[in-house]
Amino acid sequence: MSDAILAIDFGTSNSAAAILDAGQLRRIPIEGDSETLPTAVFFPRRGAMRIGQDAADALIDGDEGRYMRALKSVLGTALVHEQRLIGGSRRSVAGITAEFLTVLKSRAEAATGLRFDRVLSGRPVHFHSNDPARDAQAEADLRGAYEAAGFRSIGFLPEPEAAALAAHGLGRGGALGLIVDIGGGTSDFSVFASGPEGVQILASHGIRLGGTDFDHAVSMAHAMPALGHGGQLRRALGEGLLPVPNGLYSDLATWARIPFLYTPETRRMVTEMTRLAVDRPALERLETVLEDELGHELAFAVERGKIAANGGQDAAIAMGFIQSGLKRPVTPASLAEALASYRDELIAAGRETLALAQVAPDRIGSVILVGGSSLMALVSDAARATCPDAAQHRSDAFTAVVDGLALATALPAYAPA
Repeated sequence: MSDAILAIDFGTSNSAAAILDAGQLRRIPIEGDSETLPTAVFFPRRGAMRIGQDAADALIDGDEGRYMRALKSVLGTALVHEQRLIGGSRRSVAGITAEFLTVLKSRAEAATGLRFDRVLSGRPVHFHSNDPARDAQAEADLRGAYEAAGFRSIGFLPEPEAAALAAHGLGRGGALGLIVDIGGGTSDFSVFASGPEGVQILASHGIRLGGTDFDHAVSMAHAMPALGHGGQLRRALGEGLLPVPNGLYSDLATWARIPFLYTPETRRMVTEMTRLAVDRPALERLETVLEDELGHELAFAVERGKIAANGGQDAAIAMGFIQSGLKRPVTPASLAEALASYRDELIAAGRETLALAQVAPDRIGSVILVGGSSLMALVSDAARATCPDAAQHRSDAFTAVVDGLALATALPAYAPA
């Protein structure tokens, strides 16, 4: 038995775990020596579920099975409880999330020699923007997954507030600070005051916008035209042309929806579209993606192209796994154009957080960027536009939240009973 509380940052793209050990923060290696792992699962045709980088490796190696990522983004929707045939059994995203957390719990216990009945989990300020009912359902879905994983007592702490605790502990706070936490699925903000007695959260706010949305925009603008997006279809009867339907491409560019496209109905629809397509080779590439289940390989290729272009160099989305030599250019300029509207959304959300805190932008001394997607140039640009006079700091992108969660386990206001 143990009274220790496990802190878990269950992220859309990456997850991490930590504890306080004799008052000292201790991150737990949960995949080899790594303190983080991708929030991903792979169900082989035969054998046990694989998670994290092991799941990604199975996909890259071409193992037969079903890969899934961005499980968190489905919480609070009807899709989370929908049963599908995955890995030889009928499973739901809720059940798969519980299986992932079960493995995470087991690895944390093996690494520490402790038993964890209590967990303090991060959560976005809002799982869903402007929808309190769905937001509450998403937390209930996540709580249910933790319960199914074997936790007796479960607490939640908004992720940017946890990051504020970590920033204070690292001496990066300043008198007034703004956390800008951009994850895979949400963007979260907290205004906090940091002083000798600790951290006071003045206001928090969040929107459903994150790195998976950035990937979606880049994919739709750069990769999907090579598969027929934006093209035309001849009418089955009569004269004239029709646009190629957009919805299928949008789903194919969405990490969480990719596994649900591999159905006989979808494949038949695309076969008919190919027959009528003005640009038949492009639709034949789409057929290949669905027939060979290459959606996640495409999503990874888009992500790599996005990261390279964000680094300031001309890059390409390599799609040779669909057709030999196929690639599509992505440049810093085309990346900025694809993501321009998101910059405005981030600025608006940051300003709304300041308004909720009743703090003027020029009173913010430090803006602290957190989360893997905070590495995008548009995020630092948006933060600078929100608080022009503040110093910008980059916290530990993938562990700031779990660090703060672990520190919060020592505080009665946050620790689960």
